[in-house]
Amino acid sequence: MRPDEISNPHDRFFKEVFSREEVGRDFVLRHLPPDIVALLDTDSLTLTRDSFVDRELREHFSDMVYKVRLRSGGEAYIYVLLEHKSYADPMTGFQVLRYKVRIWERLLRAYQRKKRRERRARPPGYQRGKREKSPFRFPPVIPMVVYHGREEWKVSHSFRDMFDMPEELAPFVPDFRYLLCDISHIPDGDIRGMVLLRVGMLVMKYVFRDDLAERLPGILSLLKKLSGTQSITEFLETVVRYLCLGTDKITEQDMGKAIRTAFPETGGGLMATLAEKWFQQGERRGERRGERRGERRGERRGLLRGIELGLKLKFGHDGLRILPDIRKITDTDLLMTIHDGLETADT
Repeated sequence: MRPDEISNPHDRFFKEVFSREEVGRDFVLRHLPPDIVALLDTDSLTLTRDSFVDRELREHFSDMVYKVRLRSGGEAYIYVLLEHKSYADPMTGFQVLRYKVRIWERLLRAYQRKKRRERRARPPGYQRGKREKSPFRFPPVIPMVVYHGREEWKVSHSFRDMFDMPEELAPFVPDFRYLLCDISHIPDGDIRGMVLLRVGMLVMKYVFRDDLAERLPGILSLLKKLSGTQSITEFLETVVRYLCLGTDKITEQDMGKAIRTAFPETGGGLMATLAEKWFQQGERRGERRGERRGERRGERRGLLRGIELGLKLKFGHDGLRILPDIRKITDTDLLMTIHDGLETADT
């Protein structure tokens, strides 16, 4: 888990919702064109947990990559790019092209590493036959841009439209289209699917709008369809944390009122559970900070040793490649964030 994933509430909420494969599958079924869905074995959809957004752009973009088998054989990748600006970025097509190329580059490198391992594993005396033709083929990458800004999306979906050139030069310019899911301008009634997908999309739709407080009780009431109080509390916490950090369109009092309205019988208890959980988390952080006073240097060394051990145990020598950059960090709070994030990180 990167520090920017923790500090960017839009990125974190998007990933907490769409990293659930059942949500991703439901989103693909409902928001990709039917003729494209018909080509996919959606039951095979898996999350790759890769990210291709540049570090300096993570304030405005988040992404998810799903791998899926094609019914005709082979596989494809569905690249979902969330743009959490309040307006449509005219450079989105260029960003999508860069990320598509990065996916292909990573797949090609993985294939080349596999072939090198196979060559090293050949037995002594192996007789090489005719020159082997590489069976590698680039899989299709289907890009989907998810947008939830206020302004209407008026940017062309075609990459070639970004060029101003004579038609005779068109064959020398790459051309592709990306799909667009403009959450902000989909009527509420057309946002269908499983509960977590509907709530996630509706929250993202209204997070920048002045009527968020008015809409929130109806959105949260959808969570009553989840089975089990724990499931409701867990996702409610995700929503409330996002709204606390990602918008100024709602107050804590509005949030409490929305929860009590959505859950008239249990709203007070849910609020108490969330408050107690956050209090305990804050208390533990306070204890750690108190213990750190007067021993910042010693703790920094201890955190770095813990991070090094965690990287090595979870990711091997590949993980240690980022250690030199981490060692440059002097902020012990940031190091603590990285240290704690290693417990749940899977990439």
